[in-house]
Amino acid sequence: MINELLRLEKISKDYGPNTVLKDVSFTIGQNEVVGLLGDNGAGKSTLVKIMSGVVPMTSGSYFWQGEQITNVNRTETERLGVETIFQDSALVPQMSIARNIFMGREITNKLGFMKVKEMDAIATDVLDSVVTIEGIKSSRQLVQSLSGGQAQAVAIARAVHFKRSLLILDEPTSALAVRATEALLAYLTQLKGEGVSSVLVTHNLHHAFQVCDRHIVMNHGKKILDVRREDTSVEELTAAVVEGETGVKRFREGRF
Repeated sequence: MINELLRLEKISKDYGPNTVLKDVSFTIGQNEVVGLLGDNGAGKSTLVKIMSGVVPMTSGSYFWQGEQITNVNRTETERLGVETIFQDSALVPQMSIARNIFMGREITNKLGFMKVKEMDAIATDVLDSVVTIEGIKSSRQLVQSLSGGQAQAVAIARAVHFKRSLLILDEPTSALAVRATEALLAYLTQLKGEGVSSVLVTHNLHHAFQVCDRHIVMNHGKKILDVRREDTSVEELTAAVVEGETGVKRFREGRF
């Protein structure tokens, strides 16, 4: 039995006449890595934005450690300890790597001046020890000088440094090389040992199966599968992603 960290109940989201999420319910446990899977248009990114407090739900309930949160917004989820890496890494190209990592949470002295050297040192340590990426020579490099994969690494470094209770990663490995991807996946397991839960949104089912304790599969805005790793397989997850509920049924009948 897992201890509940985040619970969503009957979450729906409408954009005008279009319903992108319909009655989605699930729980993220403490010290748990959960894979959020599904094809394009399944509703994963919208669900991530609701969990993160970036967009409001149309209906449903949001519980944190058993307590209902009535005003779910980014300020509130940040206070609770939700940190998110979005697909568009939301970096400022004209600023340095270190400034991007600490943007809005700068380290300052008693007079309010930024401790630039301290932030540079921390940024360098995080990039070297957690998000292994080649080609970044200094934490003072401007983000606009980086490749897509390097910029993604900076976004990951920012999120993992400020980790608190729940880290949500929306397709974090899409622009990363193999070594950086393996380092990130290993870090999710390490975080679990440190008491931090993670939600990994990915199209790579093998990556998900490698590190996730449980898998949630979305299809056309609905949750169609919620299963622990030991009770499923990459083949069943593939069937669910490709064919939805029909795929799960056919797989369990041995017809997929």
